[in-house]
Amino acid sequence: MPEGRLDRYPGYDVLRKRDTPSWNDVTRRVIDARLAISDRPRFLSETDWATLQAICERVVPQPPDRPAIPVAALVDDKLCRDDGDGYRNAKLPRLREAWQRGLRAIDAEARVAHGTGFVALDGDAQDALLRAAKQGDLRHPAWEGMPSDVFFDARLLRDIVHAYYSHPTAWSEIGFGGPASPRGYVRMDFDRRDRWEAVEAKGGDEAEVRRRNQRVG
Repeated sequence: MPEGRLDRYPGYDVLRKRDTPSWNDVTRRVIDARLAISDRPRFLSETDWATLQAICERVVPQPPDRPAIPVAALVDDKLCRDDGDGYRNAKLPRLREAWQRGLRAIDAEARVAHGTGFVALDGDAQDALLRAAKQGDLRHPAWEGMPSDVFFDARLLRDIVHAYYSHPTAWSEIGFGGPASPRGYVRMDFDRRDRWEAVEAKGGDEAEVRRRNQRVG
């Protein structure tokens, strides 16, 4: 895991719930489809895809000791399906155009500031550009009037974080079991858990917690 990050649910794998009463057929179909997404672009151009991958690595850095969540592919899948939110900020174009314009604008800002594309920058320079986008300080003509801060908050950050936490690997990381239906929860009092819920490590008890979590299903 990234430096300083603790494994709060050692031994827990939410996919062990797949064939238990915790998940129903709808959940199984949704997660199976999500896991089948290839880590290749289906909508974005190769250049935009590379920029998106680099941005995802800065927004949600991942630990080296487990398979990476294909965050960029999950965002690209959303774009491929044109899966909008049902609403949008009036300052933004529609989903696909917002992402294409935003990625190209960020890359253009990198070329003006550093003489090379966003992908080729080191992490500090990439972070600085993303902070400037967040603050609304980027105004390259490639933005075509789209405010960089609105794009950052309403599309870039939102879609990337949602993609990350839509994946079962992230569910295991935070001890999430998936939809409450159909099994539900019984022990609702403070600091109590049902036997099909993940056990959280408190510090010094990781071995015992790992043993218990390997039996959660």
